[in-house]
Amino acid sequence: MKLYVNLARAVAQSLEMIFNEGRYADKVIEKVLKQNPKWGARDRRFIAETTYDIVRWYRLLQTLTDTPSTDYWSMIGCWCVLHEIELPEWEEFKGLSPKKIHERLEKFRSIRRIHESIPDWLDDLGDEEIGSRWDDELHALNDEAEVILRANALKTSVRDLKEILSDEEVETKTIPHFPDALQLKQRQNVFRSQAFKDGLFEVQDAASQLIAPFLKVEAGMRIVDACAGAGGKTLHLASLMKNKGRIVAMDTEAWKLEELKKRARRANATTIETKVIESSKTIKRLENSADRLLLDVPCSGLGVLKRNPDAKWKLTPEFIANVKDLQQHILQDYCKILKPGGLMVYSTCSILPSENQEQVKKFLESNKEFEFQEERHVWPSEGYDGFYMALIERKR
Repeated sequence: MKLYVNLARAVAQSLEMIFNEGRYADKVIEKVLKQNPKWGARDRRFIAETTYDIVRWYRLLQTLTDTPSTDYWSMIGCWCVLHEIELPEWEEFKGLSPKKIHERLEKFRSIRRIHESIPDWLDDLGDEEIGSRWDDELHALNDEAEVILRANALKTSVRDLKEILSDEEVETKTIPHFPDALQLKQRQNVFRSQAFKDGLFEVQDAASQLIAPFLKVEAGMRIVDACAGAGGKTLHLASLMKNKGRIVAMDTEAWKLEELKKRARRANATTIETKVIESSKTIKRLENSADRLLLDVPCSGLGVLKRNPDAKWKLTPEFIANVKDLQQHILQDYCKILKPGGLMVYSTCSILPSENQEQVKKFLESNKEFEFQEERHVWPSEGYDGFYMALIERKR
């Protein structure tokens, strides 16, 4: 493989915006690619994947080059060395020694926080909370995330969608035990496909696709998705309910719900009503109204570092402490939306017990009218994102 200077420059520019300006990696990539519409698919894929990979291995690459943390060209050069790409004789790569890079790689191979490229405090936290599992989970979190689609059962089936996408030169495979899921065989931009424009699928990780069915919904029920965001799980609920019943999708951010409205129109999900949470009164008006309640709460996002590797450099202990307070607040206040006899799911995309089963335990200790039913952990080492979900019943 040959490295081209304009592509390397785009990667360096992207890294500068992510680390120096604190922007989110996905938004940066979107902006950089939009600024250069003439790049072909291969070039665009190289820029996106290389940028994400360097963000993922940022600490390791910086350590191996022994250069300042803002020397992004050295990190690009180091990345090339590790991927056996010949270094061009460019001024930016002067002083880089492939031999020294490999020697330092061996030296730091036994130091987990450097070799797995993670901040000290986050490595300590994972070790403290997860113990013997942490090695495998941390290693898995450095894998590149697979692209998973969820067939929209309101419009098509997995089998039909697979054929339709194949006709558009998008090759996929089914995943055992995930009835609505298709996995891309090769990463590509599926948002340009006619099948996406026709609302035949959503991009949604396989683990995330387990949450809506875990709520045990039935057609005709009244559902409240109280932390809906842009509505990936809301749309899945509408699909499971065959557009029969009512789903109230709520969030504190109005712009996210506007995005959900667009997605719902494309998916032909006609049973969704959006509601902005403006104050505690919004929640109070819905007390005892829902047959099912989904609380997919804000969290550290530690289970989805595969697809958001920049998050590990933006997270702080203070943020995690604050988000745990918010999780408990949502549980304690929003649970009243549920009718007696109804079921609710508390879920996160975290793998930390302090955000998951410990939050559920704390809630149940102070709310005796609620009863734990079951829980499920999905670990990154199993191949997809990390999620936790607990099913809780409000007693009659």
